[in-house]
Amino acid sequence: MTSAQIIDEPPFVRATDRVDRNRAHVRLWLGFVLLFLFALVLVGGATRLTESGLSITEWKPIHGVIPPISAQEWEEEFALYQKIPQYQQINQGMTVDEFKTIFWWEWAHRLLARTIGLIFALPLLFFWVTGRIERHLKLPLVGILALGGFQGFIGWWMVSSGLVARTDVSQYRLATHLVIACLIFASCMWIMRGLSQHAGEAAPTARSKTMAAIIAVMALVQIYLGALVAGLDAGLSYNTWPLMDGAMIPGDLFVQQPFWLNVFENPKTVQFIHRCGAYFLFALVLMHMIASLRAAPQTTHARRSVLLFALVTIQAMIGIVTLLLQVPVGWGVLHQGGALVVLGFAIAHWRGFVGEYPHEIAIPGRG
Repeated sequence: MTSAQIIDEPPFVRATDRVDRNRAHVRLWLGFVLLFLFALVLVGGATRLTESGLSITEWKPIHGVIPPISAQEWEEEFALYQKIPQYQQINQGMTVDEFKTIFWWEWAHRLLARTIGLIFALPLLFFWVTGRIERHLKLPLVGILALGGFQGFIGWWMVSSGLVARTDVSQYRLATHLVIACLIFASCMWIMRGLSQHAGEAAPTARSKTMAAIIAVMALVQIYLGALVAGLDAGLSYNTWPLMDGAMIPGDLFVQQPFWLNVFENPKTVQFIHRCGAYFLFALVLMHMIASLRAAPQTTHARRSVLLFALVTIQAMIGIVTLLLQVPVGWGVLHQGGALVVLGFAIAHWRGFVGEYPHEIAIPGRG
């Protein structure tokens, strides 16, 4: 295309091309953010499964980037860990070298979290200053940045619960920490998907969009339930399937009083509810796929529903194997990663029904 042709193009066409280029840059940036968030959740899962989360007993957002270097610094860090109940009741007699193993997991988790903060904040500032961020995206992106900062505080709030009077962190705080991470992940996915070009097809049925939203929300609820299971170590018991404690519906699910406390603090009840949540999500996705294929089998919406069903099925199989093997670290991390994949795809699928963000184009001389 010659310079004369470019000059002769209508202002609207040139402005549209500029918006599309900017959106491509923002999508690429958000894609990197999602990749790092995914890695962060996996490392967080490994940190939890290796019981490493309490190895760093102080919150140093800036100074904490530098790990112990000398033998003396390692001894000082280890001495702080020796003061908490986890060491005194579980890891009594641990050597400094053994301590280093759990320390590096938690340090890597915190370093990755700090890195994501920079990966999000610095490009956002650049895109904002250079006019690449559309007005309707500014507040949501700033909101995600603020939520990320709040997540750092929540992470320490979670860790602090395990430093006094208990040997692990509160399952409530663990679940809150994971859910906020998932909300940040889902928000980035929602915006990135909205900046992608869509086929413009109508939903196969009037209920498809609503069902896609319900599936996405249920995927997040299931992650919350899984976090409660992890926080209570509930996956280490009742390691049979499909029966649980010898029955489809085991007994003693509500032995604690008041009864609702069992939903959050009884390991048996929490695992059973997590199982039921998995069955419910599987059924929802199956019905959604069947309805989409019957209504309009050739649409992208229907094809996405098939892929979503496949992802949920694979995740269910991973969950069963993880349970039967009594939650080895590798399978536990794989199960947590699979949950995030299902959530991300469910969000993208739901966003696909909404359509692309409208172009905000300001043409010189018009308004």
